Amino acid sequence: MEIFNGRPQQTEGRLDREIRVYECLDQLGIDFKRVDHEPATTMEACEKIDKALGTLMCKNLFLCNRQKTKFYLLLMPGDKKFKTKELSSQIGSARLSFADAEDMLKYLDIEPGAVSVMGLMNDKDNEVQLLIDEDVKAGEFIGCHPCVCTSSMKIETSDILNKFLPVTGHEPQIVHLVGED
Repeated sequence: MEIFNGRPQQTEGRLDREIRVYECLDQLGIDFKRVDHEPATTMEACEKIDKALGTLMCKNLFLCNRQKTKFYLLLMPGDKKFKTKELSSQIGSARLSFADAEDMLKYLDIEPGAVSVMGLMNDKDNEVQLLIDEDVKAGEFIGCHPCVCTSSMKIETSDILNKFLPVTGHEPQIVHLVGED
């Protein structure tokens, strides 16, 4: 897997949503490493990518409450188990479930398998609350997709928190997830 610095030289054949991510990062002066690969829609598929980029890909979960009136994007370590009950109590939401693909597209302009913090740049009305596990926040880098599952990026966590998120208008809520039974 070849590692590149920054955006691809050629954009032919790439989706507009991916190109918009690179343009946003360039405008913000955020450096990143990037690798192109076959579709990576599972955490298992991301293991080779993790090794190539030298970082652990985030598990990005798009969640909603039962009434579908509140939506959440959870960033947590890829090797940690997700326990709904553990998160629900911290954010004051009785029942959480995975949101539908239609809502993912509507709010983040992302399809299943490509969920990423980068999608928050498309949530202009702040309909999605960002939740970040404290272990992700404490890490030096965040591994994520540029809104497509055929590329992955390694970005400094501080750049996500201090440059990217303020531009999107999203204030993260830090959560503590143990992920054990």
